[in-house]
Amino acid sequence: MKILVTVKRVPDPETQLKINADGTGFVTDNVKWVVNPFDEIAIEEGLRLKEKHAGSEVVLVSIGPKAAQEQLRTGLAMGADRAILVLTDDNLEPLAVARVLQKLVEQEKPELVLMGKQAVDYDNNCAGQMLAELLGWPQATFASKVELADGKATVTREVDGGLETLSFALPAVVTADLRLNEPRYASLPGIMKARKKELKEIPVADLGVDIAPRVKIIKLEAPPKRAAGRKVGSVQELVKVLHEEAKVI
Repeated sequence: MKILVTVKRVPDPETQLKINADGTGFVTDNVKWVVNPFDEIAIEEGLRLKEKHAGSEVVLVSIGPKAAQEQLRTGLAMGADRAILVLTDDNLEPLAVARVLQKLVEQEKPELVLMGKQAVDYDNNCAGQMLAELLGWPQATFASKVELADGKATVTREVDGGLETLSFALPAVVTADLRLNEPRYASLPGIMKARKKELKEIPVADLGVDIAPRVKIIKLEAPPKRAAGRKVGSVQELVKVLHEEAKVI
């Protein structure tokens, strides 16, 4: 079995980002970059499935600048077999990401594509769904449990009402939620081995994919600061404020 896992390079969630001068993006100087946390969970799940199914291969895929090698090496150090980096300095929209991944899936022919449910930078949460539609494959999003057997996947996913279990034939696309697993740390031997593992680079232009943007960011603004709270003298006054000012009751 071949498992393709996506890896996105994102700013560390602990980093305090600043909006650039023209308000169309973020200042990226001196920003620490990491593997998207949901993608890290997807990597871990791919590795666990590999351990359960002998002879399986975990292939990592990232789309981004050459510096994204660092995040791919992190996944290789965790235990993935090889990696592919599609080189571009552009910040691709989800549909363009899905089209690039579609090309790679057609080349690699995996039985399963694992993705984080969303990236923590733009929180779009739609590349996985778009990829499944382009491929015509079944999909399961927000997965909290994944089991493979007899050419089928059984996925427990989180929905508003609780848990939902889906069963479908492979190949398929599955996106990982937080409760799917706890990612492992890369061991020192794993880090050493990662240096020798294959990391193939492909310029995005070589894939012949339309990556032209369809959305233009006009302006980004930081959310307004919260107003200071105030004390009230009685329950009656609190109810009045909630009713007349906050208008929540």
